[in-house]
Amino acid sequence: MATVILDAGHGGADPGAVYLGRTEKDDVLRLALAIGELLEQSDINVIYTRTEDIYETPARKAAEGNASGANYFISIHRNSSPYANQYTGVESLVYDRYGKAQQMAENINRQLERTGFANQGVHEHKSLAVLHQTQMPSLIVEVGFINTERDNLLFDSRFSEIAQAIADGISMSL
Repeated sequence: MATVILDAGHGGADPGAVYLGRTEKDDVLRLALAIGELLEQSDINVIYTRTEDIYETPARKAAEGNASGANYFISIHRNSSPYANQYTGVESLVYDRYGKAQQMAENINRQLERTGFANQGVHEHKSLAVLHQTQMPSLIVEVGFINTERDNLLFDSRFSEIAQAIADGISMSL
């Protein structure tokens, strides 16, 4: 049975991106829990970095992931831009664009595109702890821009479909 770690980014005193009182940490916790429930229904073992509003450093999350023996580490986030309503869409980040994390990220992005998000692609990012300190394929999924009204409307109105899209993208990659 495959095991995935679902990381709801930020938490506790770290709200992540904030827009008109809406916090990234709350959106991604709710989404990670919904994705995990769907994966568990498909007989995929899920380990969560958090199930409540607490904070752990990204390095600590990576270390916990490494100790768990999981097959994949997937960190859920919301993007933000310098100006409200400047950008829209989903994007995923990987340490290395060649390999299993890249394939999973592409699958997730394609599934999210079907829910109505613009697909901004998969990009390498070498300096993020949950990508470069993990020993298993790892990726960050940025589920729309928290400071873009269109993306928030989509996030709220199609929440269940978004959770299912991410779960499907993960499942098809295992």
